[in-house]
Amino acid sequence: MLTAMGMLDAFAARVAAGTEVRFRPTGSSMIPLIRSRQQVTVAPVDPASLEVGDIVLARVAGTTYLHLVSAVDHANSRVQISNNRGRLNGWTGHARVSGICTEVEGVARPGAAGKVRKS
Repeated sequence: MLTAMGMLDAFAARVAAGTEVRFRPTGSSMIPLIRSRQQVTVAPVDPASLEVGDIVLARVAGTTYLHLVSAVDHANSRVQISNNRGRLNGWTGHARVSGICTEVEGVARPGAAGKVRKS
């Protein structure tokens, strides 16, 4: 899912700094989990707690995405990111994962609340 490129980067910076954010991303790459313009809530995350199926705000190869964790490699502190249509974006380090999607249109994402990084 993309919003204007600079907007996702700005949200990622705020989340990385410890702030929960709400926004409405555009695009169809995460349907049916997130539809274009649905409000999402993204909170800071402890990347070591991530699992396949979590939706994260992460930077991969120079682009920031709100996409799925499709594989984990905690031994090397990295996760693989992909959209919900089977397209792999690539591997990224834990340090480039800003946050986890905790809600879509006010509905909690299963298991996400327990992965939020406490300040």
